[in-house]
Amino acid sequence: MKRIVWIALLGTLLYNCTASKELASADKTPVMAVIDLNNVNDDKVLVEIDPGAFTKDTVSFFIPKTVPGTYSINNYGKYIEGFKALDYKGNELTVSKVDDNTWKIGNGKNLDKVNYLVNDTYDIEKEVDDVVFSPAGTNILKGEDFMLNLHGFIGYFGGLKEVSYEITIKKPAGLQSTTSLTRKMGGVDPNTEVFLANRYFDVIDNPILYAKPNTASFKLNDITVTLSVYSPTGTYTAQDLIGPMEKMMRAQKAFLGEVNGTKQYNILLYLSTMDENDAGGFGALEHHTSTVVVLPEAMPEDRLEQAMVDVVSHEFFHTLTPLNVHSREIQFFDFNDPKMSQHLWMYEGTTEYFANLFQVQQGLIDEAEFYNRIVGKINNSKSFDDSLSFTEMSKNVLNEPYKKNYPNVYEKGALISMALDITLRELSDGKKVILWLMKELSKKYDDTTPFEDDKLIDEIVAMTYPEVRTFFDTYVIGNTPIDYNVYLAKVGLTMGQSLKQTGYFLDGDIPFIDIDMAGDKSIFVRKGIELNSFFKDLGVQGGDIIKSINGIPITLETMRPIIGASFGWTPETDIKMVVERDGKEIEIAGTVGTPTLNVETIQPIEGASERQIQLRNAWLKG
Repeated sequence: MKRIVWIALLGTLLYNCTASKELASADKTPVMAVIDLNNVNDDKVLVEIDPGAFTKDTVSFFIPKTVPGTYSINNYGKYIEGFKALDYKGNELTVSKVDDNTWKIGNGKNLDKVNYLVNDTYDIEKEVDDVVFSPAGTNILKGEDFMLNLHGFIGYFGGLKEVSYEITIKKPAGLQSTTSLTRKMGGVDPNTEVFLANRYFDVIDNPILYAKPNTASFKLNDITVTLSVYSPTGTYTAQDLIGPMEKMMRAQKAFLGEVNGTKQYNILLYLSTMDENDAGGFGALEHHTSTVVVLPEAMPEDRLEQAMVDVVSHEFFHTLTPLNVHSREIQFFDFNDPKMSQHLWMYEGTTEYFANLFQVQQGLIDEAEFYNRIVGKINNSKSFDDSLSFTEMSKNVLNEPYKKNYPNVYEKGALISMALDITLRELSDGKKVILWLMKELSKKYDDTTPFEDDKLIDEIVAMTYPEVRTFFDTYVIGNTPIDYNVYLAKVGLTMGQSLKQTGYFLDGDIPFIDIDMAGDKSIFVRKGIELNSFFKDLGVQGGDIIKSINGIPITLETMRPIIGASFGWTPETDIKMVVERDGKEIEIAGTVGTPTLNVETIQPIEGASERQIQLRNAWLKG
């Protein structure tokens, strides 16, 4: 998963279990699911599930509490209404709701099917505290768009996660589906589609986007890559964006080599209007052969293209880990009682590191930009608990105080991988690198063969050097902060200072503002960080509550379009702002200028040795 942090703040701010004997002839009878996208009422759709015959009196039905890749509890069952269990004569059976995600059905031997209504999540993101991250969420827009992350629509029966599914979807004429699910051939109704899944995991691993035709494809060696775009106002077409995607993914393939063997990859791009009833959690969620991306439609084309490169490259690298190399905790993932792996440093950290390293190695960005990204991650990581054991945080990421440190997997997690990569390069004279390590692991482990969670680091040490044990014990298992200058020095680099241009309210993915979720949901300027010249020159201080901008009272809903509009501001744009400081309102006026920020940089060490320079060149040029 790749979460674009500033929107997350402002927007809210694999299995091998044996099927139980509940089902008669479980090896022959698929679970039949029907989703009706035609009869939409109040943004709700009807779902019907027929599991086949049961041999037990009590049957349990579940909607996932969480799904792989999200690292959060989202209780998708909260979006289910009017749950009914029917016998073979159409009579209702007794049902008791155990919790948000579980229903127990009495007289299970007579159970024919269940049905229920599903609400979408995009509409109420601004109304709930445990908001569903938009790329993992659902959208129901009658006749216009349906974002079907199927864990939000289709549940499973106790003991039947390994049974095959046949999913029938009745769709509006004029809408086209994009998905990696296998399509069942035959049928005469062009507006009824049938998809097949080998087991429940394959259901939730293959989202479907229904939208008006707006796709483009290209061949990446033997992989067919398709981009499908929902752009509500028609601002963007798939053809507009496919070029940068093709260039990026060809560079990724050159970086990865033959490690990825998928035959298709679908990119489902949902562009949000950012209004109060639309998606606000921007980023992406990985799947084995697809990814869901949610971004604002208001982004200028160059910014949108770069955001797509950053998030899609991250998700595509997930086909290496954890979608391929992963622990038993992921292989046997329990959707409703999850046990988390301790290796987020690898699943998200190494993935994020590769998503940046390949860009400099393949010439998509220059060395200066790569250094800026590393410095940004160093600075961003300081806003989290730098002395927290990363393995401990990972195992307990669903609970506080670990949960609030989860975003650090994209910051310090990537830096851990960088430091490990440089360490391996130095110890092996460049023969062993972290990509080599991941390729070696992928030869031993795959999507059906997991590793033992508490033995992975021992395996890595056995494959490499004793010094790697010290590295993990100190910085990953242990709680010692990493001195990044030590590792940068190995490749002839050091930290310095420079001035860089930022956005008005954001420094890349990092916001200068936040929302008081525990209080009145007011928008305030963040304390304890270096503010850019936009805020400084206007006299705005950390802690100031923003009451209005250009006469518009500021709330979570009104701040979103202002941020979107700020992408188009020029230095001469006038601004009037009212802030509250120490209980008093202060009026501020001026021009927005060109926002800059004094930041740390990475620069070459004068007199670096030939070996340091050789290691650096190999690191940055592959």
